[in-house]
Amino acid sequence: MNSQKTYIAVIQCHLVKQRCSGYFCEKAFNERSGGFSVYNRDENLRILYMTCGGCCGRATHRKLANLIRMSKKRESISKDQIVVHLASCITNDNYHGPPCPHLDYLKELIAKLSLDIVEGTNISPKAESRRLEGRYKLRADQVTETDEFFSESEDEYGDGGGE
Repeated sequence: MNSQKTYIAVIQCHLVKQRCSGYFCEKAFNERSGGFSVYNRDENLRILYMTCGGCCGRATHRKLANLIRMSKKRESISKDQIVVHLASCITNDNYHGPPCPHLDYLKELIAKLSLDIVEGTNISPKAESRRLEGRYKLRADQVTETDEFFSESEDEYGDGGGE
């Protein structure tokens, strides 16, 4: 996938972006770590950061459609050369809050534009340790079938019932 990509569009949570500079997402891109580890350091990639536009994220479609139009018109970059990364603040339970409640809708909007989607940008070591401690929910790639079975049988307190 990544060998044909020219442009990475990172979608960040509008609410989180009001207090987050995006430093760790940008650092992960430059280091090719976390969600960007699939890209070779030698690849000459462009990156664009934007927010979803606020809940429910509907502006994502308009913004990405504009990127597709402008990059095609101005630089002959096709939409096959663009990949969308949904930032970790949208996809993971972390310091900023739970995963976006509109995550599936965002993916649907992006899919309508026929763009490739990657979930995640930065993987914070602190958030990872908190996930393993059970303070944050596990990421999808950390959940096993056993974990899914037990989480479905537990009540809201995570103890299977009782007080």
